Amino acid sequence: MDGSEPFSLSGVGADLRALRRSRSVTLAALAAELDRSVGWLSQVERGLSEPAIDDLRRIAAIFDLPLSFFFRNDDAPEHERGHIVRAAHRRSLGNPVAGLTEELLSPDIGGAFETLRSTFAPGASLKTPQQRETEEAGYIVSGVLDLWIGERHFHLGPGDSFRFAGEPYRWANPGTDPAVVIWTIAPPVY
Repeated sequence: MDGSEPFSLSGVGADLRALRRSRSVTLAALAAELDRSVGWLSQVERGLSEPAIDDLRRIAAIFDLPLSFFFRNDDAPEHERGHIVRAAHRRSLGNPVAGLTEELLSPDIGGAFETLRSTFAPGASLKTPQQRETEEAGYIVSGVLDLWIGERHFHLGPGDSFRFAGEPYRWANPGTDPAVVIWTIAPPVY
């Protein structure tokens, strides 16, 4: 495969539509960034056309996701698809170089919320606060995580949980071990 051939991916259109909408990107804006027509992009989202692997690489880069985000486990039994995500077949998100890797625990990003397994590397931090129009909650599985919600600072350990909505936040892992957090976000941001 040279990168220009279509790449068969079940459900990539629905995932692309959900991803685009969750990031508040219009069809026209994404099509322009891809140097493609709105009609082509609409057909991809509706499952009428399949993007080439090069298109998927560009889409992944635009949304700062790994290419693997678009790969699904089509080997899963039909009765599990859309309902079950086996541990060996989670879709990875994020960039380990930045100190945060995430795996999508939800079967897709098309629902009212998404659940992620977030792993924060020792010493990693989000230095600049982020704020998004979401409600978020998490549960610390292992390690320690410092979380700032607005101006309040919380030092969290295994078994602790949190929730915030529409407030600025940032995080840091001050520990020597990875911090593993189950994180739920509504509506989905990936």
